[in-house]
Amino acid sequence: MAVGVQIIADLYGVDEDLISDANKLYPIFEGAIKRGRLTEISSDYYQFQPKGASGVVLLAESHLSFHTWPEHGLVTLDIYTCGDPESADIAFNYIVSLLRPESVDYKKLNRGVKVEENVKVIRPQQIAIS
Repeated sequence: MAVGVQIIADLYGVDEDLISDANKLYPIFEGAIKRGRLTEISSDYYQFQPKGASGVVLLAESHLSFHTWPEHGLVTLDIYTCGDPESADIAFNYIVSLLRPESVDYKKLNRGVKVEENVKVIRPQQIAIS
């Protein structure tokens, strides 16, 4: 049993103009969250000068983050979800389809694999804060 799945990826050969601007990346990552049926809690996107961007989205299921190096055509990406494992794949494939890298180096990890099957894992949306 695993409590979550994490995709860590490096996307190479991505269009420099696209990954230079946080405003161009925002709809791609927000679309990936919707497409993956993930639940956004908050997000922050940062524009570097003269170019480049980073973003992090806190999800009820965990997080999604990225960093860009336009001068190298590189996007580094992290998608972690403790929800439906397929959601991470759907979000990842959506991002890759829009960024259209020349090559992708990625790892998919099962997280929390030593949790015993008889232990109930409490999902973030089930926790009541008083």
